[in-house]
Amino acid sequence: MTAIEKLRALREDNDLTQQYVADYLGTSQTMYARYERGANEMPVRHLKSLCLLYNISADFILDTVPDKKRETGKIKKRH
Repeated sequence: MTAIEKLRALREDNDLTQQYVADYLGTSQTMYARYERGANEMPVRHLKSLCLLYNISADFILDTVPDKKRETGKIKKRH
């Protein structure tokens, strides 16, 4: 499931309208619909707000998993 599909599924699973989520984010329904379609990238502040709304980690939406073997905040250098 892509991030876009997850946004829609989260909203629908919680019986919310696009208008409700848009109001929560402080944006228009049209702009939020564009996020769900992938026509516009969502600002980080909106991603953070959605994580708080749905009580989830950004990792869930972004489909990322931290590498437990690496030190937090350190990049993996190329050789």
